[in-house]
Order: sequence, then C-alpha cells, then structure tokens
Amino acid sequence: MFSKVVSLFLTLFISLCSSYKPVVLIHGIMTGSGSMEIIKFRIQEKHPGTVVYNVNRFESWSSLETMWHQVLEIGQDVANISSKHPEGINVIGYSQGGLVARGIIQTFPNISVDTFISLSSPQAGQYGAGFLHVVFPGLVKETAYELFYSRVGQHTSVGNYWKDPYHQKLYETYSVYLPYINNHIQSEKSEDFKNNLLKLKRLVLIGGPDDQVITPWESSQFGYYDVNETVVEMKGQDIYLEDHIGLRTLDEGGRLHIVTVPGVNHFNWHMNVSIVDDYLLPYLD
Repeated sequence: MFSKVVSLFLTLFISLCSSYKPVVLIHGIMTGSGSMEIIKFRIQEKHPGTVVYNVNRFESWSSLETMWHQVLEIGQDVANISSKHPEGINVIGYSQGGLVARGIIQTFPNISVDTFISLSSPQAGQYGAGFLHVVFPGLVKETAYELFYSRVGQHTSVGNYWKDPYHQKLYETYSVYLPYINNHIQSEKSEDFKNNLLKLKRLVLIGGPDDQVITPWESSQFGYYDVNETVVEMKGQDIYLEDHIGLRTLDEGGRLHIVTVPGVNHFNWHMNVSIVDDYLLPYLD
C-alpha cells in the first residue's frame, strides 16, 4: 500500500514539473544575465523542474548595440530553444530586454511563445532624463534628439526607441526600430509583425508609477505622451484603436493583461522576490 502511495506521489510530482513550460529571460540595458538570476532561481524554486534559459548576450556596454542587431542575434538563440520545446516556451524581458523580446516575437515566425511578460519595458518609447542618466549622463531630454535622430545616434539601442513628442517628424525619418515594430510606419514586414504577436496566448504588461526610469511609466503598458507631453493611455493610442500590432485583438480575446504595481523603482523589478511570486509566477504554467 505504501509503495503505491509513493508511486502515485512521484507520478503526480513528475506530471506537475513537466507541466511548466521553459522560460527564456532577457536582461536589460547595461546589465547582464547575472541580474536575472533572482528571477531564474525563484522560478525554479517555486516551479520545480522548469527549464530556464538566461540570455547572456549583449551584456554591459554591448547592450547599446542596435536593437535590430540584438533582435536578430538573440532571436536566433530563442528560435533554437523553441525548436527543442515544440509545446511552447514563455519569455520574460526586463527593461530594454522586453523591447528586444517583443521584436524577436514579432520577427521570428518559427518561435512558439505561449506567454510573453514585459517587465517595465519602454514598449511605446522613452523620453526621460532618468533613463538618459543611466547611460548618457551628459544629455538632457530636450536636446537628446539632436544625437538620437541622426545616423550616428541610430547606432545605439536607446536611439532606436527614443520618442521625442516634440520632434515626431524626425523620429519618423530617422528611427529604424520602434516605429516599424509598432507598425506606426508600414513596411513589407508589417503584416508579419502583427500576425506573429497575435500567436501569443498571453501578453502581460507590467509597470508602475514609481518606476522613475521608464518615462512616461505608462510606456510599459503602451501609453505615451501626446504632442503636449500629456500622457494618453494605451486604449487612447492609435496603436490600440487601429489595432496596428494586435493589441486590441489580444485584449478583446482576454489575452492581454495590464498589471500596475506601485512602490517599485525601476532597478528593483528584477531584484524583488515578491515581484516574482506575485506578478510573474501566476502567468507561468
């Protein structure tokens, strides 16, 4: 009798462990895979048996390389991972890593992602001194466009998603990344960008009002400034209203989750076990 109970317990345990899909972690700017270890170990502790891939490309200063370069290089790694797990994988991207992750999901049709969690990422762009001072301490937001909206500036990742509300024409002229993956500017890849994102079973957008780096913080949930620097939330933006990349479709299908967490500074999102427990683990199955 005892052996049957033990056998049943082991069967249930193995079944539970195997139910957790592999997770890919993509770190933020000026950091590396080491900064995502707390998330990795907590997932493995609370969801035993989960395979976690912690991307170690484009660490430290190399994280300033262009967004497309990072998308294509890391994307190939993620595609290889996905091919080993046809049942699907989950992806968590922190800060700039969340914008890289979205680019990968929209660009690579052969990647099967169930849940994508964007953790305090500038999905609608960035326009703020708090972020600039992390990497470019000599720049101020009012004049940063002079660097970023140039051929030289577009050789930096930050320049690829810098979105100055007062210089939209220059943004549209020079920016080679964000206006394209957001389908603000149509391209031959626009349909693929939308269709690939719509393959997600779940898109989770996490951010909060005390972030102090992502500016406006609502960018983490596709909200952004209008031409007067007044924040317009996602559902008032063209990207949602016109369903440019499928956000409205995901929302109407119950596949878009907006999570707002007050009291969290940008540099603590990935270092806080309670964030993992309360806002990441519930979406990982």
